[in-house]
Amino acid sequence: MLLTKKNVQGFLIILALAISGVVGLSMRHPEPVVAQPLAQTAIAKPSIVLVHGTFADATSWQHVIPLLECDGYTVTAVQNALTSLPDDVATTKRVIDAQKGTVVVVGHSYGGSVITGAAASNPQVKALVYIAAYAPEAGEKISALNAKYAASPIGSALVPDTAGFLYINREKFHDVFAKDVSTVEARVMAATQKPVNSVAFDQAVNNVAWKTIPSWYLVSQEDQVINPELERFMAKRIGAKTTEIKASHVSFISHPNEVVKLIEAAATAPVK
Repeated sequence: MLLTKKNVQGFLIILALAISGVVGLSMRHPEPVVAQPLAQTAIAKPSIVLVHGTFADATSWQHVIPLLECDGYTVTAVQNALTSLPDDVATTKRVIDAQKGTVVVVGHSYGGSVITGAAASNPQVKALVYIAAYAPEAGEKISALNAKYAASPIGSALVPDTAGFLYINREKFHDVFAKDVSTVEARVMAATQKPVNSVAFDQAVNNVAWKTIPSWYLVSQEDQVINPELERFMAKRIGAKTTEIKASHVSFISHPNEVVKLIEAAATAPVK
């Protein structure tokens, strides 16, 4: 068919009418707006701060950290100098204060004394976890706590240097410190051990966190560094929720799954 000027004009008129009809229909029947539900905000998990003991550094938590992070926790392991208890308390306090939201603070061995002072009077801290750790009273020294029960084998294995820093004799390290850890790992631990200034055992904290913050305690039944009976005494005195494990002093290295389970129990416990 040949297009004429008249045909083109007619086509344009029909097209214009069709478009105006569609627009009018759209204006008369707008699409309903459906309210979308607001996304639920997940409850934030507390941060976890890990504090090492003597003869070790922050990397000693290397088996625990990945497990906690896999479960969605933000984890920080404090690197303490082991030069004095007040210095280590101050370092740990800075790390705790830097966390966002609530915090669970975990201490192993001497690290228990550190967290007892560092977490005191801090409303951010929801729980303390002691892993075969000292939990002193205000003004109480580690040396005084050790004197309450029979001496542990670690005493005969300590070797001081000329500055008064203590090491564990490498020949005795595996047996008295980490008996349930593989020989290879124990050798690495012995070679990389971080000495402690002996004065730290005769220093004390003045403010005590466990008096106001809920506590958990893991007793190592085969501990040859802290007498297990002393561990039970301290756990009972602080009113801790206590679990026992058949392990050496370093249960967090030989039994990381069990240690993580206890830390997460403290992290998920309701705040009273």
